Amino acid sequence: MVEAGLTSPATSPGQSGWWRFAQGLRLGLPVAPGIMAFGLVVGAAAAHQGLSFFQSMAMNFLVCSGIAQLVALEIWPAVLTWGAIVTIALLTAVVGARLFLMSVAMRPWFGEVPAWQAYTGLFFLTDATWLIAMRYRADGGRDVAVYFGAAAAIMMGWLAATGTGYFVGGFIVDPARYGFDLVMPAFFAAMLVPLWAGARRAWGWIIGGIVAVAVERLVPGWWFIVAGSITGAIARGFLDEPAE
Repeated sequence: MVEAGLTSPATSPGQSGWWRFAQGLRLGLPVAPGIMAFGLVVGAAAAHQGLSFFQSMAMNFLVCSGIAQLVALEIWPAVLTWGAIVTIALLTAVVGARLFLMSVAMRPWFGEVPAWQAYTGLFFLTDATWLIAMRYRADGGRDVAVYFGAAAAIMMGWLAATGTGYFVGGFIVDPARYGFDLVMPAFFAAMLVPLWAGARRAWGWIIGGIVAVAVERLVPGWWFIVAGSITGAIARGFLDEPAE
């Protein structure tokens, strides 16, 4: 049985790799619509900033980090300077830093497969694929084909949506009007449910959120992302349980 479209028991050893890949596709499909709604916004933002269709699709395949791409596109200047490049690089690096920690969490699983499979899989690592993979693994699953199937479903949906958003960008000038701006916050909020590990560990999220909101109100630009991320990480480190 598949619970809420995200969990699945381990498959039996006799099942083929293609069957398990199809199982991963089934796990990824329920998540794809939410990713696609956000992809429409990213594609429209790329069109508004003057990127060509090829540039937009190349970015969406090679980077595939929706919120980081949207941040970069929203602050993209008319003329690139070294200061603008450093600012964009810093903000996108902070936003994408979570993927480093997610990849570390995948080490017990991906460390058992050949390097070409492990690093190819990490290239397609996103919030959604990580969540699906970790819950599949927690249910006893071991076949990496399930992960690739989920990643394929999400990537196909992402590319289709960003490509569509590029051509219909003129109709999505204000994402808030259609509620698209709430897709990623809602998705991240839903992710907190299976990641909940007690009130003590939630303090890092709470402190980081408070600091991010305060900085967003007081400092122009996107620096609230940097401030909230760093403060939350430091607070979480100091509030961690002492080692037994």
